[in-house]
Amino acid sequence: MISDFRYLGEGLGFRPSHYNQIMKDPQGVNWFEFLTENYMGIPKHGQGPLLEMLEDIRAEFPIVFHCVSLNIGQAKGVDHKFLNELKSFSDKFNPLWVSDHLCWTGAHGRNAHELLPLPYTEEAVGVVSDNIKRIQDILQRPFLFENTSSYVSYHQSTMSEWDFINKILDKSDAGLLLDLNNVYVSSENHDYSPYDFLNALDLSRVGQIHLAGHERRSNGLVVDTHSRAVCDEVWELLKIILSERPDISVMVEWDAEIPTYDALVAELEKVKEIRHEA
Repeated sequence: MISDFRYLGEGLGFRPSHYNQIMKDPQGVNWFEFLTENYMGIPKHGQGPLLEMLEDIRAEFPIVFHCVSLNIGQAKGVDHKFLNELKSFSDKFNPLWVSDHLCWTGAHGRNAHELLPLPYTEEAVGVVSDNIKRIQDILQRPFLFENTSSYVSYHQSTMSEWDFINKILDKSDAGLLLDLNNVYVSSENHDYSPYDFLNALDLSRVGQIHLAGHERRSNGLVVDTHSRAVCDEVWELLKIILSERPDISVMVEWDAEIPTYDALVAELEKVKEIRHEA
């Protein structure tokens, strides 16, 4: 339920290159998100220096976990081995919640290492919802799924992406991690209004927001690269959301061509300004 997702203010996706500055002067950043697979390690969570950073950050700030391997769109169900390891890891570090992407990432024991799109069908709604319920039963902590950026569509789809999301929210009782850059990227690639997307969502189910940047390729395709600053159009989408729900935790993620910590803090200052206006 939405009450499971505590208001944390403004946060960042943790990057090890920023560790020293965070510990010295976090500059008003309230919380951090950790990409879980980078820290779990094999075997027995053996990522020494990274785990020490995680321990230090957790001691000073609220943390949440973000995953890329739960494969919640897989028809045969989630990977129980990974899920049980994630359970053990989460119990050890106690994130406020865990999230992953609305997609599939592999099949028949093979990992594509990509966030692959799902057809928007009633059958897929059932598969994803059942998988999320299983995840929640095992983890025993709040769980959100994130809308992904999209570059292809399926002839089999029978509904819009936002209807697909709403149905899964209703059946799974999970929360939504609303990635506003992904909304914008998909709207550009599939030629629909991002405002129609937001207007159709039940914003009471949004527990966290992601902001990031993208690149526009020479062929017109917009790609979610997390390598640029947040664009003006995405800031406008944030204004709409926070005008209705100013109590949502918002974070900026930057995964390639990572800038200085100060540059990321400057992005968060814009979030604070928009929240204050809301």
